[in-house]
Amino acid sequence: MAAAGTESLRWNLAEEVGVSGCNGNLVNGPGSGSEEFHVLAVDDSVVDRKLIERLLKSSSFKVTAVDSGTRALQYLGLDGEKSTSAVGFNDLKVNLIMTDYSMPGMTGYELLKKIKESKAFKEIPVVIMSSENVLTRIHSCLEEGAEDFLMKPVKKSDVTKLKDFMVKGDQAEKGKRSSIKRKMDDDILKMMMPPTIASSDDDQSSSASHSPSSSSSSPCTSPSCKRTRLQ
Repeated sequence: MAAAGTESLRWNLAEEVGVSGCNGNLVNGPGSGSEEFHVLAVDDSVVDRKLIERLLKSSSFKVTAVDSGTRALQYLGLDGEKSTSAVGFNDLKVNLIMTDYSMPGMTGYELLKKIKESKAFKEIPVVIMSSENVLTRIHSCLEEGAEDFLMKPVKKSDVTKLKDFMVKGDQAEKGKRSSIKRKMDDDILKMMMPPTIASSDDDQSSSASHSPSSSSSSPCTSPSCKRTRLQ
């Protein structure tokens, strides 16, 4: 029942932002390009959530807005429930997460830690928002891996910086995938390498070790050798 409830929540969240087709398949949304960035916004304040949603959509971002860190983890599939659509929607990749710092139940800092501990989502940029300018909070979040710490109310100028974070996160993920692919290719090549090459190298090194040394063939220069030659 819990897994079914989580599954239902994810689809309901997708439908709220208009990214679910009538047949239940996820789509990019009307008039949106395939490269459109998707932001998961987390805030317990309805007013702040609507403001962030409006700012992001006005900058052509897809937006999914949830009211708590727990619901954000459920959406991402990090709530411990096994589900067929865990690890986010494949057709609705999350490019950035914006979260309020002060929320009941789970703070933005705790949500940040959960995301950075996840193998699947640790490369996703996370931006923290707060109405309180507390330096220790800012330092802790940045140390934990947050891309930025924005003061509320979030402004249009703040939103324009988000695309740079998303591009960086996307490049990091592509670099990680490329590195894994290179390693797999190298392993496959080693497996396909003919064993005769390795044995040939061993034979060469073996013959080199048994070849007579240069010192054994050098002429004798001792006095006894000289006398023998004279006789």
